Amino acid sequence: MIADKDTNTVYFSELIKTDSRFLETSNQIISTLENFGAKFKFLPDTKDIWARDYMPIQINDNKYIEYRFDPDYLQGSTKGYRDLKTYPDIVCDTIKLQTKKSDLILDGGNFVKSNDCIILADKIVKENRILYTKTKLIKKLQETFEVDKIVLIPWDKSEEYGHSDGMVRFIDNETVLTQYYFKDYSAMLKPLKQAGFKIEYIDYTVKKNDKRNWAYLNFLQTKDFILLPKFGIDEDGQAFEQIENFYSDYKGNIVQIDMNETLKFGGTLNCISWTTKE
Repeated sequence: MIADKDTNTVYFSELIKTDSRFLETSNQIISTLENFGAKFKFLPDTKDIWARDYMPIQINDNKYIEYRFDPDYLQGSTKGYRDLKTYPDIVCDTIKLQTKKSDLILDGGNFVKSNDCIILADKIVKENRILYTKTKLIKKLQETFEVDKIVLIPWDKSEEYGHSDGMVRFIDNETVLTQYYFKDYSAMLKPLKQAGFKIEYIDYTVKKNDKRNWAYLNFLQTKDFILLPKFGIDEDGQAFEQIENFYSDYKGNIVQIDMNETLKFGGTLNCISWTTKE
């Protein structure tokens, strides 16, 4: 499977540069990517800025899996729910991307991947319960995404969307990075340990933890650089130092971007991006 560390192209929804709520963020990101000489593009026909959630999963250079994007949090009938649902088949047709369709229901934000493993919050079991038992679901995930390891971690109910990309990220194929507040949460750590992973923690020495500091793990990673959120809080510098230490191959290629504009709507850099190897 193509891991984040293998990618070389970044996509964003076109809305990130046209919606007045996100112009400062968009300008910072574009300027930073231009300084890196990075390849980046914008997705048409999107209904919101969260590109990661609905875009396909890349398996190899030529294979993309398009899953069913039908999350419970977009299933209301009032304005702000169904009208925010992007249809990935329309986007993929417009950019002329051929995909292989799957009947699996999931969000890209609940899909943290290395080359041979996927980590998902166990909300995916609930979402697919009509078609698959848990055992059959794991087998289906293995077959669809061509990996041996599937790790299910508990849904962090403080995060309504049931995404794993703010809970854990891969440092390498053998090591994961998770939040300081999971240190004593055995239900979270047990499946990671059973899968054989070394676990590192991002933590902060501050008088009072800012409620936004969960979002540093929601960074954007390609093979060449990492874009790391910042918020104008005490934890910003400590987060940068720790990410630079954990991802030492990226030293000199980690840049912090102020993400307060998007965080108030529930996500930051990994959420608003879709990365591929092209």
